[in-house]
Amino acid sequence: MKLAGWGRFPVAECKVAVGRSEAVVLGSIAGGELIARGNGRAYGDPALNPRQTLSMTKMNRMIAFDAGTGQLVAEAGVLLADVIETFLPRGWFPAVTPGTRYVTIGGMIASDVHGKNHHIDGSMRNFVDWFDLARADGTVVRCSRDAEPELFEWTIGGMGLTGVILRAAFRLRAVESAWIRQVTVPTPDLDAAIDAFETSLDATYSVAWIDCLASGNALGRSLVMIGEHARLFELPADARATAYETPRKGSRAVPFELPSQLLNRLSVGVFNRAYYWNGRRAAGPDLVPWDTYFYPLDAIADWNRIYGKRGFAQYQCVIPLERAREGIARLLTLTAEAGMGSFLAVLKRFGKGGGGLSFPMPGYTLALDFPISPRALALFGAMDRIVLEYGGRQYLAKDGRMSTETFARSEPRAADFRALREAGGTARAFRSLQSERLNL
Repeated sequence: MKLAGWGRFPVAECKVAVGRSEAVVLGSIAGGELIARGNGRAYGDPALNPRQTLSMTKMNRMIAFDAGTGQLVAEAGVLLADVIETFLPRGWFPAVTPGTRYVTIGGMIASDVHGKNHHIDGSMRNFVDWFDLARADGTVVRCSRDAEPELFEWTIGGMGLTGVILRAAFRLRAVESAWIRQVTVPTPDLDAAIDAFETSLDATYSVAWIDCLASGNALGRSLVMIGEHARLFELPADARATAYETPRKGSRAVPFELPSQLLNRLSVGVFNRAYYWNGRRAAGPDLVPWDTYFYPLDAIADWNRIYGKRGFAQYQCVIPLERAREGIARLLTLTAEAGMGSFLAVLKRFGKGGGGLSFPMPGYTLALDFPISPRALALFGAMDRIVLEYGGRQYLAKDGRMSTETFARSEPRAADFRALREAGGTARAFRSLQSERLNL
C-alpha cells in the first residue's frame, strides 16, 4: 500500500505487516528487514520501508500504573491521546509532549521527542525508566540506564534503527488541573523574542509563534507564550470542583486537499499580520485549556491537507545558544526574501542535550512548514548551508529530504551509531528510506 509521513512527502509503496503481539513482531523480524511505524506522525520518511513496514498501533494496551511515582507501563502502540484521556482526570499529564497528542509511545521514544519545557525538563529520554526491545537475532532485551545502557541511549532518538520497541515504562507528572496559566508576550522583533525567552527560563513552558514574512525592523516579530499548569487555588472558585474538566470543542476537519496556490505570500502575509495583531490585543495572563496550549493543530483533523496533494515538509533545526540570534535571523531573512512564508513558524528554547542521536542541544530551535515545490526544496538547500555554518543540526523526525553530505557534516555522532548497528547486526535488519538516504 502507499504510505507517507504526516507531511505526505515522500510517498512510497510499502509492504505492511501488523505487529499485534510480541510473537508477531519477532516473526516479522525473522521474515526480513523492516522498520517499525507508529501512528505515522513523523513528517518525512523515517517510518517507511518498501520491503516491510511494521505497524505497531495494535499493540496498544496500558499494562500498569504506579500512583506513587507516576510510572506508566504501556505497549509501544499506545497513543499519547489515550494516556491523557485516561490519566488527566486522575491528576497526571505527560512530562514531555510534542505538538500533537496523536503519537505512539514507541514513536516518542524512537524520536526522543521534546516539548515546550525542554529548557527545564529535557526530552522524553529523561522520563523513560526502561523499555523492552526486540532485536535482530530474535531476542527481547530490557534496556535501562543500568541494564544495556548503551542500547538504551542509542535507541532513544535512534529512529527505530536498533530494534522494535515493544513496551516501555515512563513517568507522568502530577498536575492539579487541566488548565494552563498562559501569559502572551508580544515582541516586535527577534531580539525581543529571545530576550523574552531568556528572562523566562524559570517558567515551565515557553514557545513562540513567529511572523516569518516580517522583515526589516520587524524581522522575527513574535507572540511568546509562557505557560504553567494552573494550581487549584488559581482557578475560579466555581471551577475547582471540576478542575480536570475543560469545555468540549466541536470537531473540525479539512475534508479534501486544498489547491496549493492558496498558500502564497499574500494569503500567508494576511494571516500572519492578523494573527500577530490579534495576539497583541489579547496579550497578558489567561487560563486556557490544556489542549489549546499544547495541541492547537489537533483541533483540526487532517490539517496536513491544507498544503495540497504534493504535501509539505517541515524544516526544523537547532542553532547553538551562543550563535542563535544571528543564525535564526539569517534563516528568517532568507525565508522572508523568498516570499514563501509559513503560517506555522515556531521558536523554542532548548536546554541541555541528551545522548545518542537526540536532536536537542542548548540553543534555539526553529520549525517552518512549506508546501512541497522545486522552490521550497531549493530554499531548504540554502537553509542547510546556514545551519551548517552555525554548527546546528536538523530533527530526523521531521526530515524527508536532507542529503547524505549535509547529515554527515552536521552529525558527528553518526559514525558511532553506525558502528553500534553493525556490531549488533541491526544494520541489515532495521532500515528505512531515511536511514538509506542518510547512510545510517
